[in-house]
Amino acid sequence: MRANLRQLSFVYISERAVRRLSEIDFYIEKYGRRLYGLCRHLIGEADADDLYQETWLRAYMKLGTYKREAPFEPWITKICVNAYRDELRRKSRRASHELECEEKDALIEGAGNSDEVRAVEVRDAVAKLPSKLREAVVLYYFNGYDEKTTARLLRVPVGTVKSRLSAAKIKLKGALGDEF
Repeated sequence: MRANLRQLSFVYISERAVRRLSEIDFYIEKYGRRLYGLCRHLIGEADADDLYQETWLRAYMKLGTYKREAPFEPWITKICVNAYRDELRRKSRRASHELECEEKDALIEGAGNSDEVRAVEVRDAVAKLPSKLREAVVLYYFNGYDEKTTARLLRVPVGTVKSRLSAAKIKLKGALGDEF
């Protein structure tokens, strides 16, 4: 009898795991590209893959806490931001999260117009912002969340998001010039 009970438990766990994997696969298909873009903006090209994988692993582990009636994207974004913050704490905050030199040089050399060069400059300037300012900028400007949603994802008041965005604009204008 005990062996049968163990086998049934294993089958139940396996079926549940397969359902979870199937559900995660659906979400990866639907939100994966956008989430990867968020990872790249937050942590930089070199570490984006690791943050992306860590985010989906955490999402899989916490899938039971996701409320199906709520939108999925803010939930996965919050997991990503928290994973990013954990990574910063683990690494004691590296000096900057720039594009690799070879990639930057190739983009600048191969750029047919100044828009591509400007995009690299903006990405570099955003990457050099303090993490609290960078998080607000990436969520608000690059991911298109409104101030209220950005505040909820960062677990801060809306006024704090507004002040961080304002401070980031000042720093970016200083780094990029007045045309920003």
